[in-house]
Amino acid sequence: MSVLVGLIVMLGMLVVVPLGLRLVDGPGPSRLSRWWPLLAAPGAVALWLPRGPAATALAAVYAAATLALALHAPARLARTRSLAPAEIAVLTALASPSVAGLALVAERSGHQLFGFDLEILALTVPHFHFAGFAAALVAGLVCRASADRPAARCAALSVPLGTLLVLVGYFVDDWAELAGAVVLTAGMWAVALVTWRDVRDERQDRTTRTLLAVSAAVLVATMLLALSWALGEATGLPHPDLTWMAATHGLGNALGFALCAVLAWRRLEETTA
Repeated sequence: MSVLVGLIVMLGMLVVVPLGLRLVDGPGPSRLSRWWPLLAAPGAVALWLPRGPAATALAAVYAAATLALALHAPARLARTRSLAPAEIAVLTALASPSVAGLALVAERSGHQLFGFDLEILALTVPHFHFAGFAAALVAGLVCRASADRPAARCAALSVPLGTLLVLVGYFVDDWAELAGAVVLTAGMWAVALVTWRDVRDERQDRTTRTLLAVSAAVLVATMLLALSWALGEATGLPHPDLTWMAATHGLGNALGFALCAVLAWRRLEETTA
């Protein structure tokens, strides 16, 4: 795992996920968020160890935490009995880190899970922290805050669907992955549009408005990069390589979108508490 990808994953594990869990209503995720940095620390250490038993064992601790989080999804569904768009997005956020946890265990053990090479497994880990968890969670928050407007409902449904289609594309072919990238991009751009148009408010303080604006604007560029990569993989057209994608698309989504968005929503929550 490259240094840059490792740093991006650490940001997701130790900062974005616990901050995001505090935004999920219900006692389970909120309680888990208090312990999350401690549970994630072994996984963070595993990123920097050579592949082998020690790294695998530490990664497995983190994977167990992600599975515990995923169990909150069916529990939440049983409690709310709702499949409204915002709820679908939140359920996706709760379940997605478990995919990252499983991929991390396989990659740290040197096992080509389902035949995927180790580089793809390494990139699956940040993808399901940021597209799977952060983007789905923010899409759900945007949907609730925007009174279920059509664009917000589109965001809350398209982000989970696009994330699922990208995962399915791993097993099918590059064209299926391209279809997933198109749907996911549409959902992310809908998140950006609704954030910029409806969530930002002149009554908010300057820092909150800036964080929301940055999180929305960054998505325009980063998701164009995602589309160009998926299109190139499917058609053979020139496109950025994975190293370049990690340094642009990956870093931009991690810092510019996910971190700014969860910080902004935390500030919004504090002002309305």
